[in-house]
Amino acid sequence: MMVNTKQKGAAGESAASFFLQKNGLRLIVSNFYSRFGEIDLIMHDGDSYIFVEVKNRKAGIGSGLESITRAKQMKLVKTAQFFMMKLGRDVNCRFDAVILDDEGNVEWLKNIIIL
Repeated sequence: MMVNTKQKGAAGESAASFFLQKNGLRLIVSNFYSRFGEIDLIMHDGDSYIFVEVKNRKAGIGSGLESITRAKQMKLVKTAQFFMMKLGRDVNCRFDAVILDDEGNVEWLKNIIIL
C-alpha cells in the first residue's frame, strides 16, 4: 500500500508529538496555521512554549535540518509571533526540530533558529 506525502507527514507529526510527550513536554496544538505559515507542533515545557518543525527523512539522506531554510525559519518566527499575540502575553519560547527517518530513528534538535 502506498502512503501519500500528507499521510506520511501526519504520521510523522503524531510520532514526534508522542516522542516529545514521552520526554516531558505537553501538546498545546498540532498544525497551527496563520497567514504567515504553519507550525507542526506547539508544545509546552515548564514556563516555555516550544515551536516544533517535524521532518521525515529516508535513513542516511541528509540531516533534515538543512531543509529548514532561512525562509522557513522566518515563517516559523512570524507564525510563532502571531500565536503569542493571540495569547495576549509574552512567553518564553524556543524553536526545535524533530527529525524522523524510515528506520524509526528520532533526532530532537533544540534551538534551531539561526537567523
